[in-house]
Amino acid sequence: MKYLNTLAEGDRISSVYLCKKAATLTTKNGKEYMSLTLMDKTASADAKIWEPNSEGIGDFSELDYIYVSGDVTIFNGSIQINIRRLRCAEEGEYDPSDYLPMSPLDNDGMYTQLKNVIETVKNEYLHKLLKSFFVEDEEFIAAFRNSSAAKTVHHGFVGGLMQHTLAVTRLCKFYTKAYPVLDHDLIVSAALLHDIGKVRELSKFPENDYTDDGQLLGHIYMGAEMVSRNAASIEGFPEKLLSELKHCILAHHGELEFGSPKPPMLVEAYALHLADNTDAKIETFTEAVEGKENDRWLGMNRPLGANIRKTTEWTRPDDGE
Repeated sequence: MKYLNTLAEGDRISSVYLCKKAATLTTKNGKEYMSLTLMDKTASADAKIWEPNSEGIGDFSELDYIYVSGDVTIFNGSIQINIRRLRCAEEGEYDPSDYLPMSPLDNDGMYTQLKNVIETVKNEYLHKLLKSFFVEDEEFIAAFRNSSAAKTVHHGFVGGLMQHTLAVTRLCKFYTKAYPVLDHDLIVSAALLHDIGKVRELSKFPENDYTDDGQLLGHIYMGAEMVSRNAASIEGFPEKLLSELKHCILAHHGELEFGSPKPPMLVEAYALHLADNTDAKIETFTEAVEGKENDRWLGMNRPLGANIRKTTEWTRPDDGE
């Protein structure tokens, strides 16, 4: 197959892609056309079917794997595929693993790292709480290991939630060495648990979109709710400790306008907010410049609020271990 991130203006393609989105629209002249979002593990791309009722366009639906033939153009600075022929792909014509964006880090290795971090938490109640999620709950573990950390912007790939969680936790562990005022067990537990609500906020791949509860409640509230539920099953879990842990989760976006129900009021909550924001911004930057030429300005990046480019000598960082 020809991966989407390799396409250039003037290419002619005949390949299978995942149809993530499809909508029938109307031009200013009243003519119907179809707008599609095609996806593989490397990128997403806009596609258009200007003659949707032509003989070469077969029936298909969103989330189908489709075999398309068409031409690659550039529109508003991004590639656009003008589809001339389309049909649903048959079994054996594609490998689903080619179409889901994956973390560059090994999933099993990340999960082992996560379990090792849990063993550094000595508080018996926090230790039991962490194990109730990440060691004992097989359904949660499978969802957590395969979830993204966001629909778009950063870590929007299979394993992204675990990759982000580990990065935030590493930063928090570093903070405890630099700033002894921080309670190691509280901040590390909060880091591991801060985004667990995302397994309910976002649907599974290939859809990876907001669920109804994700829209109505959000991952911050749902994560605190999940922590309360599991803590209730641990006999004698201290109420004060639970409140402090939940506060760290509720405050990790830092400000009310960014979705936090409460601003950080504990030093551990503030440090967690800084670690979460740092990893999100660095990954956003990394994904934005990856695959681009060195010394080339990329224009205004809205999440970062600046015109950005690669450093002169740049490679993607490893997992920090």
